[in-house]
Amino acid sequence: MRRIAVLSLHTSPLVQPGSGDGGGMNVYVRELVSALAQAGGEATVFVRRSDPTPPETVEVEPGVTVVHIEAGPFDLSKEELPGVVDEFADQVAERLIAADLDGNGYDALLANYWLSGVAGHRLKHELELPLTTVFHTLARVKAETGDLEPQRRLDAEAEVIACSDVILANSQEEVHQLVDLYGADSTRIEVVPPGVDHAFFSPGFQGGARDAVGLGPGPVLLFVGRIQPLKGVDVAVHTLAKLDRSDARLVVVGGASGREGPAEERRTRCLVGDLGLTDRVHFVQPQPHHSLSTWYRAADVLVMPSRSESFGLVALEAAACGIPAVAAAVGGLRTLVDHGRTGYLVEGRESADYADHVTALLDDPVLATEMAAAAAERSWSYTWSATASRLHRICDDLASRSLVDCT
Repeated sequence: MRRIAVLSLHTSPLVQPGSGDGGGMNVYVRELVSALAQAGGEATVFVRRSDPTPPETVEVEPGVTVVHIEAGPFDLSKEELPGVVDEFADQVAERLIAADLDGNGYDALLANYWLSGVAGHRLKHELELPLTTVFHTLARVKAETGDLEPQRRLDAEAEVIACSDVILANSQEEVHQLVDLYGADSTRIEVVPPGVDHAFFSPGFQGGARDAVGLGPGPVLLFVGRIQPLKGVDVAVHTLAKLDRSDARLVVVGGASGREGPAEERRTRCLVGDLGLTDRVHFVQPQPHHSLSTWYRAADVLVMPSRSESFGLVALEAAACGIPAVAAAVGGLRTLVDHGRTGYLVEGRESADYADHVTALLDDPVLATEMAAAAAERSWSYTWSATASRLHRICDDLASRSLVDCT
């Protein structure tokens, strides 16, 4: 059995994805630790308390515990969190040391996102625990698409990458980014893609799904994700406008996220009005994760025009439900979407290109059915049990290695 301390400073696996800072990382952490526990391991997830309501310790399921750490005021924005990383690390260190003294110590650290990576880097040296890091997004990749991040994040990521004993990459594309943009040691990178819960996400009857969510007949384009400039919901709106289908609709499932989120949502709603699409674009509040499967099944095509995606869990969930995607040719989406077989990849951000591919699917039901079947079949290559098994193997390998020393 391996006992892993999982660091998730800025967002909790207990928080509903789709708004605030909750997104694919929440799902990743929750599903991964659950799979680890089911495989016989044990995981404690340490998160910063951002809400006074939950108790300090939450037993999620056998082998999975979430611990809320007091570090700074509850209502800090993500941009303010670097200032409380040391306080967070101090509190986590106390708990890890106490567990070790009680004979129930931890075998490894697993840090999610750069903020947790900074805390994990410090804890690694103080407690002599191997550090595995998952970045989820990388500042230098975001910078290439116009989403500039502060220099302190760039510097911190470089330091954490240089000292991580293992870096988990979601795809081969992310391996190239880590090596080319950060000079990472490729021998310390493991490609461990996320999975999908096929018990929830599987093909189903579209008519029943539409009845369940209140959608009638006619083509449905679906956008799932946080509303922020990075995700490109405006491209999805323009795509709908360019379709020669007055009966087509766009459903946007998700809420404003981050400092720019509220302004981006207002801008998107104004765009919908300016294009005369008010009756054809439906904004839906963030949904419980297991409920998303109904929205996927109700759709004809997923539109995912992100400027960057480390992996693109939404595309995998849609595929598992038998929904082809028209997605940006970026990051992990290049791996997830098999162009021309399970969906289409779009180079650039021209909505006309998205509209052309959406039209191809809507105008050819046979093609759409073939792509749906291929997408669902391919999704079975991704399971959380396989992800957990690979992580267990990595932890076993780390136990016999000397730790990377960056001092």
